[in-house]
Amino acid sequence: MMNSDYENLYDMSIGEIEKKYPIASDFFLNYNFGYTDKNLLFSDLVEALDDDFSLNFGVEKGELLDRLVEFLEEFDQTVDTIDIDSITINGGRDKSGVDENVSITISKGEIISIVGPTGSGKSRLLEDIECLAQRDTPTNREILVNGEVPSEETRYNMDGKLVAQLSQNMNFVMDLTVEEFLQMHSKSRFCENQEDIVKKCFYYANKLAGEKFELTTKITQLSGGQSRALMISDTAYMSSSPIVLIDEIENAGIDRKEAIKLLSKKEKIILISTHDPILALNADKRIVIKNGGISKVIPTTDEEKENVKYVEYLDNLLLDFRNKLRLGEVLKKEDIEPIVKKGVAKIVETI
Repeated sequence: MMNSDYENLYDMSIGEIEKKYPIASDFFLNYNFGYTDKNLLFSDLVEALDDDFSLNFGVEKGELLDRLVEFLEEFDQTVDTIDIDSITINGGRDKSGVDENVSITISKGEIISIVGPTGSGKSRLLEDIECLAQRDTPTNREILVNGEVPSEETRYNMDGKLVAQLSQNMNFVMDLTVEEFLQMHSKSRFCENQEDIVKKCFYYANKLAGEKFELTTKITQLSGGQSRALMISDTAYMSSSPIVLIDEIENAGIDRKEAIKLLSKKEKIILISTHDPILALNADKRIVIKNGGISKVIPTTDEEKENVKYVEYLDNLLLDFRNKLRLGEVLKKEDIEPIVKKGVAKIVETI
């Protein structure tokens, strides 16, 4: 029996079907109907099919409606999703086998930084969260969703809907333009107002990137920073994933503070592995990792939040020096010394 959602397809125009079910345009392209008049009724399209169509595609014209319904059901955007209010990390053990003895609950809208030396186990914590570990990873940690043990279906059959991860290394392999890539994502995720979403993603990606790019730029030609900026914007505006994991965003050459601000507006649970003091202090809490285990959980104090502006000032001084080097300038002591002295004096003055 046909799903009631699709009962009227036969009497709808091609344009009406594509407007209601954007993924249907791929179905029509598959059968070489991509350039068909959008005002043509689907029923008239079917009646106009000849024997050559059946020979070429192995489909009788009377079967085409059933094929369309099967296609739409396969990509049904009404799949149930889990409403995530919080996740809880129940401690396991560090690399020496010492118990972590910790339980951390992170709520929707919170930003958590993960800090520690290189190789201490920051990325491992992100991996535990991504797979919703149930005492079955090397750390023996347990991840709860909304205070409960997630079902096997939630762990393994979510098709990436629960967690979005932005890794340190991001390489594109498809030979698409930025616009084609964003259009494909907006369609596959059944975004409303897809044209506006594509424009918004592109605008904010360029706002984050150190060097601007065009909609016509091939994604394989984007730099590491541009790629990361594009995917952060994509995650913010197109992804329904309630949990976002970010691994060392400071290495991407983007405006990392703006990136976090953009993601945090979407009421997601955000965890960032970082060596950057600005990112660490702009989080609500920071998890300190030592020897593969969670050593401390430190809420960011009001005093630390106030001190961020001093760290940012110093960071901007370094950024200015970086930019001079990028432009081929030579840094001389007589140029650097007064800038540094003036900067330090300004900080001391305000403390």
